Amino acid sequence: MKGLKVVFWVLWRIWFYILMAIPILIMLPFLLVSIASEKGYPYFFKMARIWAKFILFGMGFYYKVEREEKLVRNKSYMIVANHTSMTDIMLMLALVKNPFVFVGKKELSKIPLFGFFYKRTCILVDRTSSKSKNEVFKRAQNRLNQGLSICIFPEGGVPDDESILLDEFKDGAFRLAIEHQIPIVPIVFADNKERFSYTFFSGSPGKMRAKVLPFVATEGLAADHRKELRDQVRQMIYKDLLKFKNKEK
Repeated sequence: MKGLKVVFWVLWRIWFYILMAIPILIMLPFLLVSIASEKGYPYFFKMARIWAKFILFGMGFYYKVEREEKLVRNKSYMIVANHTSMTDIMLMLALVKNPFVFVGKKELSKIPLFGFFYKRTCILVDRTSSKSKNEVFKRAQNRLNQGLSICIFPEGGVPDDESILLDEFKDGAFRLAIEHQIPIVPIVFADNKERFSYTFFSGSPGKMRAKVLPFVATEGLAADHRKELRDQVRQMIYKDLLKFKNKEK
């Protein structure tokens, strides 16, 4: 029985990367046109949402979303969520209609085909370089000035220890939100770690629950409030993660 599970996990993981490639190849001419200039990004974003939903459906995932507040069209936000799985990217794209730009780790740009578009449309950060972090801040400011939203996973990466429910948050997202006086949208992903974690021999098709929490205003806040704001948002996400865990018991 264990041998069958191992075979399933291997084939299922391979299938994930095949699913990532199929819609990119189908939409390739349109994707290339959309990334030719920054003005084409909203069109790229629409195709990215199709790509994300195709993968989730193809992997046997179905998502259920609870929204305590809804995003307003043509308004910029700072979107933050807990980070436990590569499927966080797909689920975030499926849930949020407002065009946003990911701030993500540089390593993902090495994935064939996906990486080509990832490094041309996302803001990449090298976590080992302070110069890279400063450049990220400048690029994010530029995107916000264009009327887009920004999505950051403030844990700064997926914790190596999967028993950690929620790692500590970095300041960057909250510094940017205060700088531009835009609301913070906290989102909780309850099941992504169980569905498709970074542990190779794990996961299964099934439900992905998500919850959009009440937005956190930043009007009137100054830069020295960022740590307080960071801790407030982290606590919101942490409390709801605990609620999801308690429902499972």
